Amino acid sequence: MTAPLTQGSTLRPGGTLYSLDDVSVRYATREGHVAAVDSVTLDIRKGEILGLVGESGCGKSTLGKAMLRMISPPGKITSGRLIFDGIDLLTLKESEMRVLRGARLGMVFQDPMTSLNPLERIVDHITETIRTHERRVSAAAARDRAEQLIGRLGLRVERIDDYPHQFSGGMRQRIMIALALALRADLVIADEPTTALDVIVEAQFLDLLRELRDEFDLTIVLISHNLGVVAEVADRVAVMYAGRMAELAEVNQLFLEPHHPYARGLLRAVPNIELDGAKLYQMEGVPPDLRHPPAGCAFHPRCPDVMAICSQRRPGFDLLDDGRCVACWLYEDHEEAAK
Repeated sequence: MTAPLTQGSTLRPGGTLYSLDDVSVRYATREGHVAAVDSVTLDIRKGEILGLVGESGCGKSTLGKAMLRMISPPGKITSGRLIFDGIDLLTLKESEMRVLRGARLGMVFQDPMTSLNPLERIVDHITETIRTHERRVSAAAARDRAEQLIGRLGLRVERIDDYPHQFSGGMRQRIMIALALALRADLVIADEPTTALDVIVEAQFLDLLRELRDEFDLTIVLISHNLGVVAEVADRVAVMYAGRMAELAEVNQLFLEPHHPYARGLLRAVPNIELDGAKLYQMEGVPPDLRHPPAGCAFHPRCPDVMAICSQRRPGFDLLDDGRCVACWLYEDHEEAAK
């Protein structure tokens, strides 16, 4: 099975590159198991930027790590399938997954300073990645590729021999992207990549993401709690709550007319400079304790549109006529929903 893993994708543009089918991740604790990701089903299209949003603790980062099969004990992927370019990643040996990571699947972590080895120069990070996966590439050829990539990402080529601490936060994020692109990955998962950046560097970084998507035919999953960032660059947006999918929609659909009450609350809570003197909206309640999640819809204790059925049964993640998916009894065709 190793041979097809190193081949480029043959999917047509816009086809499904990655599918998560009923994926769950559990963490073992002293008080029992915690469902950090709970029965998530999601298709990611080739060439798109998919925004993954939600409050802290909703499972965004765990889902991103699960997609690369990087969940470490006491965590475990307990169910579902991870279908990348027709291959179920959960059926692969770890040695086969190492072929995919870097070569076709890349990740940009939240804090590049803790992800980069402080004792290695930037050139060593990149050339090691290249030569680990492409053993026939010489050290000189690997360095040449690293210099081209660093230059393409807006850094001075001569700085490739510097160490991570000699760069700013924005520069280190660009280096993390270089590592993800060193082998021309098909899918890059960017976990809160703009958190430590000021607004000017953030804007430059978002422009860079769009350019790289177009130039390298990248598919990007952008994990963020910053809805402004997601609105700027995403094609579609997936909203998570308590480890489950709440809504999936085209970016314009979601920001103009969110359907799920939680998605509506998130957007109302975004500060608006046009509302001078207005009180900032705050959703009632707090996210649930995933050690003891509420019955039915996990959002029902905080929901302004709660119905009797919401505390009794989970809604399905249903496809609506406008093409979006929503997990809410308001949109279920069920007689009990009207009670």
